[in-house]
Amino acid sequence: MKNNQQVGSKMKAMREAKNIAVEEMAERTALSVEQIRRIEEDIELPSLAPLIAIARVLGVRLGTFLDDCDEIGHVVCKKEEKDDSISFSNNAGDAREHMSYYALAKSKSNRHMEPFIIEVSSGGGEYVQSSHEGEEFIYVMEGSIEVSYGKQIYRLEEGDSIYYDSIVAHHVHAAAGNSAKILAVVYTPF
Repeated sequence: MKNNQQVGSKMKAMREAKNIAVEEMAERTALSVEQIRRIEEDIELPSLAPLIAIARVLGVRLGTFLDDCDEIGHVVCKKEEKDDSISFSNNAGDAREHMSYYALAKSKSNRHMEPFIIEVSSGGGEYVQSSHEGEEFIYVMEGSIEVSYGKQIYRLEEGDSIYYDSIVAHHVHAAAGNSAKILAVVYTPF
């Protein structure tokens, strides 16, 4: 997928420009050297938590990997631009892609929030909670999801929302084999 390649190539270019070795990147992000290489070679795209860790090491915002241009003013995102998505897997090493992210403000420079429409695929399986600095807001547009947050599991239906500190281990997935569509806004302090 074109956008997955864009993330890997941007990450690699930034890492090399800052003279950070793959081994140092792995150590500073708590990811394996192999995982860093797979990301940079466009074989896999990490979930948000590792991507946030990578952005921190590189000294950039999370959205830097998704940006197309540097619009200083307001940004309008038209629904026909929705085809431009990125798919993330969960944190498991053998993970399947389970979410397609449609960035709603990728051309806005210096933003502090990352708004997405996310299509959450159905299907069961194991999931791995992750955590990162910041906050998240999720609003369920269609279907139902489960949010595993710490030791709690919240089932959210269409029209429900949740706002949480993302430093607490969490995971978002479709509820009971259903698919869903959510609006998510992720804030990570820079």
